[in-house]
Amino acid sequence: MVEEMKDGEATAEGAVERVEAGMEEHGAVADRAQLEAAQAEVAQLKDRLARLQAEFENARKRDARERADAREYTVGSTVEPFLGVMDNFRLALQSEGSAEQLRSGVELILKQMEEALKGLNVTPVETVGTMFDPRIHEALGSIETAEFPDHEVVEEIRRGYKIRERLLRPAMVKIAVNKAVVRD
Repeated sequence: MVEEMKDGEATAEGAVERVEAGMEEHGAVADRAQLEAAQAEVAQLKDRLARLQAEFENARKRDARERADAREYTVGSTVEPFLGVMDNFRLALQSEGSAEQLRSGVELILKQMEEALKGLNVTPVETVGTMFDPRIHEALGSIETAEFPDHEVVEEIRRGYKIRERLLRPAMVKIAVNKAVVRD
């Protein structure tokens, strides 16, 4: 739209120049009304262009402000569930209970953390007991066994996570190697 305004301004200025050139060529007094109309049109188009540029700049600034506000809201909404987890870790560090009490407290904190992640649609990748899937598992080793089917995940080393259906990080696992099973 700004380009159209600039084209319109150039056209109007061209008209003024043609009228002035026509005045010089013919040596006569040109139609002043036509010249004044062209000059008024140029002024109007310049004013309209300035207003459109200001409107565009205001919209750009408003969009940047709205994006920043949305980002802050998203970060705040994401961080809020973890503040309670941090508070509970601090309390656990200050406690003077036995090792078993500390372990029990940490297990409760872990459960609280898992609930916070679940609230954000973050779920763990299924591992032990499932068949190895290179799209969601990363094999760090294998265990020879006749007890489990070939390529079944037998140990989880590091948990993997998904957010809805998108993989955040793969699970690091060890898989079974069963030589008794004939491979396809």
